[in-house]
This record gives sequence, C-alpha cells and structure tokens, in this order.
Amino acid sequence: MSKVCYVCGKSPVAGRKIVRRGMAKKKGGVGRKITGISPRKFIPNLQSIKTLKDGKPKRVRVCAKCIKAGKVTRCPR
Repeated sequence: MSKVCYVCGKSPVAGRKIVRRGMAKKKGGVGRKITGISPRKFIPNLQSIKTLKDGKPKRVRVCAKCIKAGKVTRCPR
C-alpha cells in the first residue's frame, strides 16, 4: 500500500531539519548560526479502516484528519 490518503490524496512531503546554535540577538547574543541541514520527510498519519464502497466493505488508508472531519464513514460491524 502506498502512503497516500484515500480521501484527500495527502502524501509524504520532503523537507529539511535545520540545527542552530548560539543566542538570539534580541537576547544579547551575536545571533543564531546554522550548523547543519539534513533532509527529512513529513509523512501523513494514515490509519487503515474499513469503509463501504459500492455497497461492499473495503479496507482503505485514510489520514486521521479526514477521519476526524467525518469525510469517510466506517463500515458497520
């Protein structure tokens, strides 16, 4: 299964983690210096749930934001 939300299409996004050291100028320091930049991924919070599709139960991966918003209905037990 891919890391994509079934409802909204949310998928992993690339980003960077920036490491800084030093004291900020407004706190009396000489300023914050960047000491390292490393790549990272922002991965959506996907949950595997059963939902009805065309009247039949189907297991899909949906992000927690869509479940909370009520954009998908769970399959009755």
